[in-house]
Amino acid sequence: MAEFTGERVIPGEVDADLLNEHFARYAFAARLSRRKQVLDAGCGAGYGSAELARTASGVIGVDRSAEAIAFARARYQAPNLRFEEGDCLALPAADGSIDLVVAFEVIEHLENWRGFLREAHRTLAPSGQFIVSTPNKRYYSESRGGAGPNPFHVHEFEFEEFRSELGQVFPHVSLFLENHTEGVVFQPAGTAEGESTAESRVDGAGSSPEESHFFVAVCALRPQTGAPTFVYVPRVANVLRERERHIALLERELETKNQWLKSATTELAKLNDDHQAVLAQFRKQIAESEERARWAAGLSREITRLSRRRGENWRRLTRGDFATWMRRTRLRLGGRSKRRHGSARRLRRSAWSSRNAWICCIRLRRLSRVERRGRISCRKMWRSWGSR
Repeated sequence: MAEFTGERVIPGEVDADLLNEHFARYAFAARLSRRKQVLDAGCGAGYGSAELARTASGVIGVDRSAEAIAFARARYQAPNLRFEEGDCLALPAADGSIDLVVAFEVIEHLENWRGFLREAHRTLAPSGQFIVSTPNKRYYSESRGGAGPNPFHVHEFEFEEFRSELGQVFPHVSLFLENHTEGVVFQPAGTAEGESTAESRVDGAGSSPEESHFFVAVCALRPQTGAPTFVYVPRVANVLRERERHIALLERELETKNQWLKSATTELAKLNDDHQAVLAQFRKQIAESEERARWAAGLSREITRLSRRRGENWRRLTRGDFATWMRRTRLRLGGRSKRRHGSARRLRRSAWSSRNAWICCIRLRRLSRVERRGRISCRKMWRSWGSR
């Protein structure tokens, strides 16, 4: 299946109005293709060539895209229809061998569009015709709006330029203006498919070239007679009824979208509430963590303060208080006989009343050993303790 890229119209892949807009040109050309050899330059998907083959003796569809030609060959088959890959600057036809050459929405895609006009002239029979169409540059640019220029268009034409360029190659040019319009159809009930005989009435002066959507030119090497208005109705139906159904369908789709939007809004509000709850819990945890950090910092400062105080007490004990206490103890232990035992008892009492009782206990055990052995003096005992 070929994919619609904007360069070629593919039935079933584009909007119905766009397809009808392109198909109408082939319906316009089909009136001039009866029992003729026709060449469709830039045939694309091939639907237009197939339409021309319904009345023509033979139709050649030419396109430079191998994919488009493969699609056309698979989709449209008829004894008098064939598709060939080729270039618009080198059409696969002999000089003067074609009765009708059509090129719809092709010329604006070509860089050497003047060369294409000369190539179409070469292939035409003396009584042949060349039908070419192109969008109105002014209207087409306005209709695209913010979409910008068509990336596939190389050169777009205004009305006077289009007529002038065609007139330099073909001596006889009849120009038509193609537009969408509204109408009312009166059709006999029970009309069989294929019966297309109709009368038409077109009121008003019509649109000006500057306001038209497309230009269609019928070019010839000989004078042409008659240029009647052609009306193409894609499908006879009650347009108003179809519009009402289409509006109802759009309203149902809109209601479905509104319900979806309401559900999405409710879900979003719920998610927002959950988010706020999680955020509040997170902030609470942050506050608790900061409070614990402050408590830990205070505890650390208190531990540091107590550690310093303990160090100061220890230094004061070892350097000052205990030294004084030991000097007093030596004075009390001046004798080595009975006074030793009495001094030892007094020392024990003094030690237990001191705030440093645990240190005194250690020193008392050493003093007791000295007393029992009687080998060292109090001075030596002090030196021994100080060296440790």
